[in-house]
Amino acid sequence: MHQPRNRQGHVWLLAGTGEGPALAAALQAQGFQVSVSVVTEAAALPYRSLSLHRVWVGALSDEQAIVDRLRQESVDQLVDATHPFAMQITAQLVMASRQVGCPLIRYERPIQPAPCSRVVESVESIPAEALAGQRLLLALGSRYLGRLVPPLRAAGALLYARVLPTPLALRQAVAAGLPDHHLALLRPLQGDSPGSLEQALCRHWGITAVLCRQSGGAAERCWHEVCIDRGLPLWLLRRPAPPSSLLLVHSVEQMLARLD
Repeated sequence: MHQPRNRQGHVWLLAGTGEGPALAAALQAQGFQVSVSVVTEAAALPYRSLSLHRVWVGALSDEQAIVDRLRQESVDQLVDATHPFAMQITAQLVMASRQVGCPLIRYERPIQPAPCSRVVESVESIPAEALAGQRLLLALGSRYLGRLVPPLRAAGALLYARVLPTPLALRQAVAAGLPDHHLALLRPLQGDSPGSLEQALCRHWGITAVLCRQSGGAAERCWHEVCIDRGLPLWLLRRPAPPSSLLLVHSVEQMLARLD
């Protein structure tokens, strides 16, 4: 175990509600001054129990905004623990950290074992005969629906979606052409026990297959369990590779060792 030290190095952590609070707590326990960036007020709630230097809420507009904050806040080291599919912010962090000369570490979620699922490069790589007639649940974020719904519908799948209960997510789902009664507005892993609402959705809609992203997080693990329990095929959109120049870590221990 790493022992706490009396240091005031300022670490800026960009993360969500999955691993973020645990990473922030580990950094704090190690003696770092920690600031956190999250996208929404809801994502900031799990950090309230921590005595953080700052919690910034809201999306960063561009590379220059990151550069300005690195300089204004005297950030010593930067940890990118954003979603694996959030490629734009990761690319901006790489460029900004180079410009300022601030060390950057990428916390990459481990790939989940997928013995009963199939990883695909795109929905177009799923055979049309495998999609025809499927009652397919899309559990992969509303921003992707506009691009994915047309080819899946053309292949003959009957589409349903679980999206976040926000006005933007609802607008994106409706704009993609999904009817109201094929939409569920809820956050992942809610209910009496994690996965219970996901199980209930599958029963209610008679879902016969699920499509989600290879995110490596708790939501993906949930869909593995649901699909195994219900005997459903699970297709995973392959995770994009991070920039080759990034220093990657896959655990809290590796992160702390690199920061040391």
